[in-house]
Amino acid sequence: MNDVQDGYGFEIVRRQDFSDVTYLLEVRHPLMAKAAQPGQFVIVMSGEHGERIPLTIADFDRTAGTVTLVIQAVGKTTREMQQTCQAGTHLHALVGPMGIPTHIGAARKVVCVGGGLGVAPIYPQARAFKQGGAYVIGILGFRNKDLIFWEDKFRACCDEVILCTDDGSAGLKGFVSDGIKQALAAHTDIDEVVAIGPPVMMKACVETTRPLGIKTMVSLNPIMVDGTGMCGGCRVKLGDQVKFACVDGPDFDGHLVDFDDMMRRLRRYAEAEKAATARWSDSCRMATLQAAL
Repeated sequence: MNDVQDGYGFEIVRRQDFSDVTYLLEVRHPLMAKAAQPGQFVIVMSGEHGERIPLTIADFDRTAGTVTLVIQAVGKTTREMQQTCQAGTHLHALVGPMGIPTHIGAARKVVCVGGGLGVAPIYPQARAFKQGGAYVIGILGFRNKDLIFWEDKFRACCDEVILCTDDGSAGLKGFVSDGIKQALAAHTDIDEVVAIGPPVMMKACVETTRPLGIKTMVSLNPIMVDGTGMCGGCRVKLGDQVKFACVDGPDFDGHLVDFDDMMRRLRRYAEAEKAATARWSDSCRMATLQAAL
């Protein structure tokens, strides 16, 4: 659904910065807020001629009529949005919710793992599992304490929270896979693990649970263009099958995912993205110099 709220697009009602590269946008879209489910994503265009980018829905408020997106400024478009998207401005297009919602099921004890930016999209799932009656263990991983966000939101919806930092500046020193090992040592009756984060992190989670045969779901983020399964850019390998993350996912059985193939595909356009970012940065510098003159 992409029903323009007014003549300008979709209003950003709140902006919050978590670090110098990670920021939150809360966008007014009552119909999408009403329809959204944990695990789904949207396609966003910040401007009329902008790139279409997929972003997982990090939260939704049906009463307020808003959806929340948490974004990391890593490429040309997300860096540009970091500069231009402020409270009171508008997104040109917001399409969704897309993808198959997370299957909550009847699991009684669930571990929800988020690494870095993955902490945001795992939150609706942790909340849904808790609302469904499960005992929820949240595992949150960050490089250091200065990058931590939403710890309070997880403590409000989880029975336990294990905080991990790479440098040990907060919580457990180590990766989220170390947090999983800690949870497994304390609980022998875990039914399911759900992990969202960088591919290398999700792969580590999968390899941690594989020997124990614990169901482990991951949310994949391959290159995506149209979000409808037509372009084929988001195809992923699961054993001897090929699936499309946009229409068959984004959640998949992590024990079947070929992470090495997905990571190779993610690097395919790295040079093009680097060049686009450089051109945009140069144009920004020129505009700044001209304004100064």
